[in-house]
Amino acid sequence: MSRTVTTLTAQELAERLGGTLDHCPPDRPISEVKPLEEAGAGSVSFLANPKYAGKAKESAAGLILADPDVDLGDLPVLRLKHPYWAFARAIGWLHPEPAPDWSDAPVHASARIGEGCRIAPGATVGARTVLGKGCVLYPGVHVGDDCELGEGCELFPGVVVYRRTRLGDRVTVHANSVVGSDGYGYVLVDGHHAKIPQVGWVEVGDDVEIGACVTIDRGVLGPTRIGSGTKVDNQVQVAHNVQVGSHCLLVAQTGISGSTRLGDYVTLAGKVGVVGHIEIGSRSVVGGNSVVAKSLPEGSFVTGYPARPHREWAEAQAALNRLPRLMRQLRKG
Repeated sequence: MSRTVTTLTAQELAERLGGTLDHCPPDRPISEVKPLEEAGAGSVSFLANPKYAGKAKESAAGLILADPDVDLGDLPVLRLKHPYWAFARAIGWLHPEPAPDWSDAPVHASARIGEGCRIAPGATVGARTVLGKGCVLYPGVHVGDDCELGEGCELFPGVVVYRRTRLGDRVTVHANSVVGSDGYGYVLVDGHHAKIPQVGWVEVGDDVEIGACVTIDRGVLGPTRIGSGTKVDNQVQVAHNVQVGSHCLLVAQTGISGSTRLGDYVTLAGKVGVVGHIEIGSRSVVGGNSVVAKSLPEGSFVTGYPARPHREWAEAQAALNRLPRLMRQLRKG
């Protein structure tokens, strides 16, 4: 998967960000931004919340952005104010957005089109993109640069697939859906909301069907994933870095916040909201109009706002329905 690579030394990062190096050679090359648990010797990561200092101490990052007073022992640290904002700026420098590789032809000369593909008038295919055998692109479809589509994919009118997106075999995307748009990531700096660059991608497994007007955001750094066999209804929102397991059902107007993980065979009924950074265990069911505010174990069946075990919610609703009669009885004495 092609991307623009930029390398800066630790000292150059320190000068750009206005920080101070601690236990880090100034000439150490830094070429990527990674989360603490994925970082390596050439990576920069960040610690914005001191309660995650233990995770930082286990990291192999070549440089960690942190507050001036945080204690990370002899780990290589760049100490500065607003480490999260510094992290966002580092993403922009080390993972710059490539300029679009425009071509007069609707299918770029460097794209590889499999046998039996049908590309309608008005559809476009970007540079270095690969389409497997038998793909069908309807009018108005745009597939960006460096994408990979497996065999037998079908994209209906108006579908937009952003750069670096990967679709498995036999993926169907219905009209006006967007796969790979920027995630909703901002940090408040000096009274304004500064954008955090979104430089990840989206991976969709085999035999996935995505309804109309669905939005699936790419990850901040790594992928947003939709597992094989999952079916996504119309008007569903999947935020950046969400990990959806295999054979899940995401029903209309459901929204899943960033970095949440769904196991396999999870069902989210209509208009379900899920907060970020939680896990929903495999074979769990969330009833319609519910809001999931905490992680759920495998096999859960929850409903309500906030979502709780269905039997508990049903009993509470039954009790609520009896309240008017009870109040009338109390007034009568």
